[in-house]
Formats: sequence, C-alpha cells, structure tokens
Amino acid sequence: MLLRRPSYQETYDAFRWEIPQDYNIAVDVCDRHATGRTRRALIYHQEETDTTTEYSFHQFRTWSNRLAAALRSLGVERGDRIAIVLPQGPEAALTHLASSKLGAVAVPLFCLFGPDALQYRLNDSGAKAVVVNAENLEKITAIRSRLPSLKLIIVVTQGSAGEFHRFDELLTGARGSFAPVRTRAEEPALLIYTSGTTGPPKGALHAHRALLGHLPGVEFSNNFAPRPGDCFWTPADWAWVAGLMDVLLPAWHHGLPVVAEHRIRNALIPPTALKMMREVPEPRNRYRFSLRSIFSGGEPLGAEVLDWAKGTLGVTVNEVYGQTEANMVVGSCHEVMGIKPGSMGRPIPGHRVEVIGEDGNPAPIGEIGEIAVRRPDPVMFLEYWKSPRATEEKFTGDWARTGDLARKDNDGYIWFVGRTDDLITSSGYRIGPAEVEESILKHPDVSMAAVIGVPHSIRGTIVKAFVKPKPHCQPTPELRRSIQEYVKTRLGSHEYPREISFVESFPMTTSGKILRRELRKQEEERRRSPEDT
Repeated sequence: MLLRRPSYQETYDAFRWEIPQDYNIAVDVCDRHATGRTRRALIYHQEETDTTTEYSFHQFRTWSNRLAAALRSLGVERGDRIAIVLPQGPEAALTHLASSKLGAVAVPLFCLFGPDALQYRLNDSGAKAVVVNAENLEKITAIRSRLPSLKLIIVVTQGSAGEFHRFDELLTGARGSFAPVRTRAEEPALLIYTSGTTGPPKGALHAHRALLGHLPGVEFSNNFAPRPGDCFWTPADWAWVAGLMDVLLPAWHHGLPVVAEHRIRNALIPPTALKMMREVPEPRNRYRFSLRSIFSGGEPLGAEVLDWAKGTLGVTVNEVYGQTEANMVVGSCHEVMGIKPGSMGRPIPGHRVEVIGEDGNPAPIGEIGEIAVRRPDPVMFLEYWKSPRATEEKFTGDWARTGDLARKDNDGYIWFVGRTDDLITSSGYRIGPAEVEESILKHPDVSMAAVIGVPHSIRGTIVKAFVKPKPHCQPTPELRRSIQEYVKTRLGSHEYPREISFVESFPMTTSGKILRRELRKQEEERRRSPEDT
C-alpha cells in the first residue's frame, strides 16, 4: 500500500520548532559531517584554469579551524565583525566557518560594490577585519584611511600581498589545536545589509539560530527531505541572504555538496536568470541535466515562465518569498499544494504570516494589506545594527512589517500587489533608491536626482534616474553615459541607472521631498502614450 504524503495543511499544523539553547552554525554545517574524510562539501570550478576541485567536509573542518586560530592570533575576538568581499568559492566558505567558530560576526559584502558602497558598510559595521580577493583589493586600499575600525586586511591571491596577510599563508602557518567557541542559538552570527529604501542600507543582525529558521522554507521549496544524489547550486552570490542562507548553509546542514559547475540536481534560480535561460534554444539537446527541484524568488514568475520551466527543464518551479530580516517565510511546494501562477504561495510551516491592516490585525480576505511575519520566529533578525528606533518601527506589536502589499485569497494563497516603499528589485537584486541617488548627486555635473524602477522584459525592473543637471551643464548623451559610468564604478554594475531622463524640476512635498510616486505615475503615462506604442 502506498503511503499518502501529508497535505499542506496537515504539514503546517503538525510543525513544531526544536531550537537548542546552544548552537553554532559552523559546527552544525561542517564539523558534524567531517567524521569521514571523503564526504563532499564543495565542487568548485575555476574558470581561469578550467579545473574542477572537490573539497570534503573533513578538509573544511581542518582549514576553518586553522583560519580561526590565525584570526584569533591576529586579534580578532568574539563579537568582532569580519567583512567578506569574495565571490563563491572555498575561501568565502572557509571565512564564514572560521567566523562562526570564533563567535565573531560575518559581514558578507557583494564583490560588485564600488568603493562608496563598501566604505559605508565597513564603517557602519565597524568591521575589524576584511577578507578580500586581489580583484577587489584596490577598492579597499582606496578607502582604508577612512575606515578607523579596520585593523586587518587578508588577501586571497597567488601573488604578493605586500603589507597585507595572504589567506593561504594563514592556513599553512597556523599551529596547534582549535576548539570552536560555545555559542548560544541567540548569539549574533551574521550582519547582512538591506538594500536601503527610505534611507541608507541597514544592517540586519542575525543569530546563529537563523539558519535553523531557514530550513523549513528550503526543504519545503525543494519538495521535502534531501534524497541521494542531491547537489545544490545557485547563481545568487553568497553575499546575499538568498545565496548564503537559502543554498550554501542549508545544503551543508544536510551534508549535501554545493556545486559551482555541473551535475546540479537542486537550484535556486532568480526570475531574471530563468527568463534569460529561455533564450537558449533547445537546452535539453545542448546540455545534459537531471533536475529534481528549482525554487525562485524576488518577483513573480508568471504562468508563461512556469510553463516553460515545466516543459523544458522538467520541473515545476516552487516560488518563495522573504526579505533580509525574515527570509523564506512564504512559498509553494507543488507536491503538496496546487500552484497558482502569480501567487507567492502560502505560509511555510513554522512561520506565522498574515496580510495585516494599519491597525495590526489581519485584513479581510481579498483586501489589500501589508505582509507581516509574527515573532517569536527563529528566522527573524535580532535587530537593525545600531538602529534601535528603526528596529522598533519595523514592528506593530509582534508583527514585523515587510513593506510589501498583498492580498490573501480564500485558499490562503498570498498575492503580491506592490510596495509600501520604493525598493527596486532588478535581476533578483534589491536596490534602494536612496543610495543610488546619493551616488548620482556626487557627480560634479548633477544638481538633483531621483530614482525609480521601471519595467523591463528580461530583468523584471531596471533602475531609471531623473536628473537635473547643474546650470552650466547641458543634458547631452555624453553626460548620460558619464553619470552611468560614475555610479557603476562607485556602487556596482547591478545598481547603476540603465535609463536616465533629464528634467528641469521635480514633483515635491511641502517639506521639500521628491515624490517618487508621482515620477512613477508620470512614467507609466508616458509609456502608455501613443508615441511610445
């Protein structure tokens, strides 16, 4: 007799959290799988040499212990912040493990960030150490004099590190044994910066138990328990909560390898990447793959992309939803629930999620409200770094407001409507307009600027800037390209304005604030006008 898989509601109702008092991410995801010497942790393909190397949990335990010992000898202590400016690879993974074993706080930062973006986050976090690759070292050295807290720079390089420490030499030079510190589940482990919406980016401080809080969402969106041969991959950088907390660390919690090359069975693929994959003709005839699960989040996929993935990739994509502060809290699992194209899914087992009104109570079915997550919840952030007021304003009672508007239907599915703020999601990256505007305003020929998101067929949304040049400057194509390059090199290539319109004035509030909603309205009207059709 075949056993029936429990329904969504049965799974949700039966779920209970089991969070230990003492818990350390590195011990959980690495050390407990390192009893044998051959269990694979990472399959890493190095493009420069076209070589693939497999790393075991045993190797990562040994090396992360050495790195933690070396960092301690250099003055890094419990609670210190360690910034990580590295792409996907063994060095980034080892630094996260070593930070956790020290009881330090890892601060993952995107390699495409420019010097301005890096300076803000390094200063705000008070990072004592930074681990950076050779390609990004120049950005760090350019701002080093403006980083009073930064005492230690470690470079991942095969060449000379000059006055800095070489990563590989720390691993080989460490001596003696190292025992990971005993951390509480509530102790800080990660400081992940939001994109910034109405102001500068905020650091969301997460405890070690946040990984345990992510596990139900990861398991749910990958069609439940891991199976023999599962192998995880994502193009999402480990500097973001999606790449780190939705793929790398959850896979390692289950003792599964993470892949940076091939033989992938399970993948987190952002919507933009799926849309780009659609442009590859007949992929099944060109590539060999055998996928078991794909999950995706950041923006709705829509029926067309879902149908393409089912027909071409052979899997039903499970959509997920969350944010840096409380991630993977809504989603779908096609094995236990119907998929409604355009819906975000239903609350993932273990999480209390509602669409609430301004009074903090659940909104009536079908009415627009704000998505909110109820505490206590192990996936919930501890606080905004050095921002008690912002932390307090995040909550209405025990509901953490996400800033996203939605409706809930009679079946409990949640449908995204829009944002209460001005966050831009482009190619899966969450981009705050304030930081982009600040960068544009530093351009010597710019007087005022405002940024919104506009629709794009591939990226979902792109950044568009409205710019008022200084009186002596003409709104020329050359100025437009100059502004774009200026922002691209200072913030990052994912944040620069792909479209720029020059204006003479802006819609303003009585207090002098630019009304982005009016700019969005004007842009929508312009795109609907006959001359644009």
